Amino acid sequence: MQRRTVAIYAAFFLLVAVASYSLIATADDPEIQFDDPDFELAEGDEFEIDGQLYTVTSLDRMEEEGEMGEIRVTYEATIEWTVTDAQQQETWESGTVIPHADGEYEVLVDDEDPETFTLREVIDREAILADDPAADNETVERDGEEYVVIEDDDEVRFVHADEYFPAPEERQFAVGDTFEYGNHTASVEAIDETGVTVMWNEDEMRTTSLTQGAETTLGETEYLAHFTGEEADLRLQLTTDLESYEAQLAAIDEYEQRVTGLWYITTVAALMVITLVALAYLPSRY
Repeated sequence: MQRRTVAIYAAFFLLVAVASYSLIATADDPEIQFDDPDFELAEGDEFEIDGQLYTVTSLDRMEEEGEMGEIRVTYEATIEWTVTDAQQQETWESGTVIPHADGEYEVLVDDEDPETFTLREVIDREAILADDPAADNETVERDGEEYVVIEDDDEVRFVHADEYFPAPEERQFAVGDTFEYGNHTASVEAIDETGVTVMWNEDEMRTTSLTQGAETTLGETEYLAHFTGEEADLRLQLTTDLESYEAQLAAIDEYEQRVTGLWYITTVAALMVITLVALAYLPSRY
């Protein structure tokens, strides 16, 4: 191959490689942007949706090095809010111990006739024995019966446990009844062989975590989370413009495909230049 011809072809492919690389170098990488988000928030900011107050309790930007040395950036935000008088529900099996009336009571359900259930007081025998200096801290068993050992004026007496300890208080409830449960007033919703279902209302703290591009429903509206900035300027944007987000993602994908194609053209053209130059300097057989 004549070197003049090689020079022409090499110059052509070099021009293609340079033009392709110039397009890559001068192109602006597209980014997701929302000019008018519904909310733009910093850590600690409060915002209101449908009468409910929300708080951004944390806002983080994290960098992690990948296997190929690339830096991966991830974002996370935590939003908290308090729901007033949120309805709560629990189901207790027979034998469950619950807080009630300044003490602890055992839930007892009659398997054969579960129309009512009983709350029976749990007697803290250890505490009673510890408070009585005349009594041993443990009961003893004699002939299958349980006794408390009392030592008074060098006299040791055995008092039957049923006589020494107070009789547990029992309270019976049916569906529709209300009773004290901890710091709440619970109502009996259902009773069956499996247990007792009760309901009550209390203020409930709720949280949600958001990452880049995550969707969440606050109030009756669905929002998309987008993070901008870094460190002290880090912001969380919440937007309802999901169509714009999808369109921007599609544009970014198209841009990346085009850049990949340009890199392919640049690489192939550069290889052609190297190959042509190498062929031009091969020794001639003639």
